[in-house]
Amino acid sequence: MRVAHILRKYQPAEWGGTETALQRLTEGLSRLEVQSIVYCPAPEQATKGSPRDPLAVAGGSVRRFRACVPVWGLQPDARRQMLSVGGNLLSFDLPRLLAREPGLDVVHTHTLGRLGGIALAAARRRRLPAVVTIHGGVLDLPAGVRRELAAPVRGGLEWGRLFGWWWRARHVLADADAILTCNPREAELLRQQYPGRHILVQPHGVPLSLYRTDHRPAARAAIPRIAGRQLLLCVGRIDPVKNQSWLVECAPRIFQRHPQAVLVFAGACTDAAYGAALGHKVAALGLDDRVYFTGGLPPGDPRLIGLLQSARVVLLPSLSETFGLVILEAWAAGTTVIASRTSGAESLVSPGKNGGLFKHGDALGFHTELNRVLLDPNQAAHQAAAGARLVEREYDTAVLARRMQTLYAMLIEEKNALHHPA
Repeated sequence: MRVAHILRKYQPAEWGGTETALQRLTEGLSRLEVQSIVYCPAPEQATKGSPRDPLAVAGGSVRRFRACVPVWGLQPDARRQMLSVGGNLLSFDLPRLLAREPGLDVVHTHTLGRLGGIALAAARRRRLPAVVTIHGGVLDLPAGVRRELAAPVRGGLEWGRLFGWWWRARHVLADADAILTCNPREAELLRQQYPGRHILVQPHGVPLSLYRTDHRPAARAAIPRIAGRQLLLCVGRIDPVKNQSWLVECAPRIFQRHPQAVLVFAGACTDAAYGAALGHKVAALGLDDRVYFTGGLPPGDPRLIGLLQSARVVLLPSLSETFGLVILEAWAAGTTVIASRTSGAESLVSPGKNGGLFKHGDALGFHTELNRVLLDPNQAAHQAAAGARLVEREYDTAVLARRMQTLYAMLIEEKNALHHPA
């Protein structure tokens, strides 16, 4: 079986949850003799292929295509921001490449918009099943985040709308044979809007064995100042939706109550202005010796796993989180979690049993949960162990890859029966 996966971006230096999910899916599928061909935009600056490419190491074949932000007059900073975390890209290469890819059985897009529309058009022309995975959120988003995503492009004139109409960019979900989301609430909303479609909850997975190997020495070597301290870890790209700024505002009170605590942010910066403002806030509060930024760390990096294993707690103050892969990774590493009440966190965390939850902006509730974890290590260890059992039972990558292979086979059979009823 050969599957074409389409990504909106793929830069190992700006690794995120979508890339991690696809890498682990690719690795699991390769063990089941399912070949993954990953189509992604070419980097702005040409780079030589490397055998250390994470998706290639996982068993996939990476194909680069030329893409652009179809906006005239867009400022360079705004353009970079769109390329990093948003932006409805356009490609005139991708239709031809997908049409010529030999022996495809399934087209699986991990993006909506124009690129997603191109992927589904290619599937229709080749009479192949088309699968769409929603890695963020579409219907299950806070109102503020939804308005920001739907806002018109500022500072430029968008010329790609005609091509979006041609590729049915607004109808990607309606045209798909199957829609996958990692969030039960999102799935329920999608079923209401698209009745009759295959809409499934397909969570992201974690390779447990990787997180059960001790990598704490690598973390201490990378950040020596965490040795002997209470490590509070926040993992995720540096971006307003991840809400790190609020956590920095809470930090002085944390350090006053817990003098041995340090706060580490692990993740690539995908919003330069926000990252700069965050750094200024840390300096203004006089926290430079207690708050550290690691920058982006590659998937499976021993330093990141070591940080997860060394942390007393993993903190997720996100404004929106439709799943929360970091929660599973923390549990696999033996660490408990405190997260804001996003739909993703609420679908995983049972308060008091395997972690803690707090409402957005509720500083008192957050500090109460954090104090409970830091002052009662035995309870924290009990919560982490409960989370680890859940990961082992329901979120191992091998189990999830087998489920995906079964879905592909079912869709192929349905498509063949449709075109060859005899």
